[in-house]
Amino acid sequence: MADIKLTRVEQGQTKIKSVPIAVTPEGFWCCPSPVVFQKSLKAQNPLNKPKPPSSPPPNTSAQKKPVSVSERKPVPAPSRSVASDVQQCNDPERPPASTSVAIERAPRPKIEPLPKKVAIEFGEPGTCDMKVVLLGKQGFCVKLSVHRDVLKEKSSFFADKLSEQSGLSSFHIDDCEDVEIYVETVGLMYCKEMKQRLMKQNVSRILRILKVAESLGFSLCIQSCLEHLEAVPWIGEEEEKVVSTVLRLQGQGIGVNPVLKRVSSDISNAPKDTLSHIVELVLKSNEERSRREMKSIVLKLLRENNSIPTSAGSDDICIGMIYRSCRNCLDSLLSLFNQAAEPDFVDTTSDNREPVVKHIALEADNLLWLLEILVDKQAADEFTLMWANQQELAALHGKLPIVFRYHVSCISGRLYVGIGRGELLPSKNTRQLLLQTWLQPLINDYNWLQHGCRSFDRKLVEEGIGRTILTLPLEDQQRILLSWVGNFLKIGDGCPNLQRAFEVWWRRTFIRPYVDNAKPDS
Repeated sequence: MADIKLTRVEQGQTKIKSVPIAVTPEGFWCCPSPVVFQKSLKAQNPLNKPKPPSSPPPNTSAQKKPVSVSERKPVPAPSRSVASDVQQCNDPERPPASTSVAIERAPRPKIEPLPKKVAIEFGEPGTCDMKVVLLGKQGFCVKLSVHRDVLKEKSSFFADKLSEQSGLSSFHIDDCEDVEIYVETVGLMYCKEMKQRLMKQNVSRILRILKVAESLGFSLCIQSCLEHLEAVPWIGEEEEKVVSTVLRLQGQGIGVNPVLKRVSSDISNAPKDTLSHIVELVLKSNEERSRREMKSIVLKLLRENNSIPTSAGSDDICIGMIYRSCRNCLDSLLSLFNQAAEPDFVDTTSDNREPVVKHIALEADNLLWLLEILVDKQAADEFTLMWANQQELAALHGKLPIVFRYHVSCISGRLYVGIGRGELLPSKNTRQLLLQTWLQPLINDYNWLQHGCRSFDRKLVEEGIGRTILTLPLEDQQRILLSWVGNFLKIGDGCPNLQRAFEVWWRRTFIRPYVDNAKPDS
């Protein structure tokens, strides 16, 4: 709240101009918009005018006699409204009325505009018994003619000040931050239907009114603003402003729960249960497009959550829920592999085979999505071990036609990419087991992955496999890469190209710079 001084508005040598003011039947003054104030200020600065209004055409100045300003028809002044006037200082540099147009065309010196003075009266004309003077930072002064009883009844701030000094006839408020809203808030004290008055205001303006009403202790206005905010939509930046304002009011003991209920819940387990339900809905969906869009949205929102500090307990609950879903998907995938591996399955009709094949692809896609969530949460090491231990699934993998199974190899490829990037840090034994169990199945499906899987990135997967191999002891690198050489020489482009990893292993094995450098020290 700005400082309050006991003073009076001094009358300067001014010229009075009338300003149209809208007044309701009950005497409520509708505050002009900031544009009105700005136009009022610009009117003082002659440089804002593009050219003199009476400038004659340049080509006819020699033939026609210059017309003086005094010959013009006077413009009628705008009608005055209820006790509203703008006081403007006279311009000593302005030429007299008889000055010709030719003289007017001469450049005039820049004149600094003096502060405007606006007088406003509330209620019935001539019945006001008190003045409130606002000195705004925009360079103008507003004098409010108000009623002492109205201010004491509606504002605890004014009630306290008037009770301290009952003889006060005026308040002088310096450096008022928001004069326009201050005036409008005082006007709301005279308004009987405040809800209708606020209805057409946007959220930003309501927050400004709420701030002034709070400083004035105008409880009825505060309640009306909160009811308005509870009913109107607000998102994005507006939501942040509303929530911060409402939380500040809550700290002062003002009831704001109806507004906060939009962004908070009283149910303690709501986030965990809701997230579990959403994940389950996505995993069970069979509509490809909607499923793909929801997976993308949920993954994006969970990534946003990862950037916000949360309690370790809530994060553990989320990870535990994701791993339960992973186990359910693995159990379903193993059951489908067993069903598809039966001898008579291939001979069944396509109507019987197609649902199983689609379900296999669906469960593989589910596991890939859950793996991405765990990678973002830096909690995918356990998934790597879980997948590396699926020896039964890997054994059944070789018994199925490639078209049934190749989606499953995308999971192995994603794990190799994660290890190569440092997103996953499984133990050495887990890395060895992962390569031992799933590298050969991936090589067998590689040709189909390149042509049948849109999301498959060959270079990324090859780099991930090579870097994973190079994290193992040199003997393991040799065993795996020699096996790869045999496959690569047989099937060529149908096999991952691990030449870069092979070159690194070759230099480590035959050039052996680290061992040679270490011998003199020993």
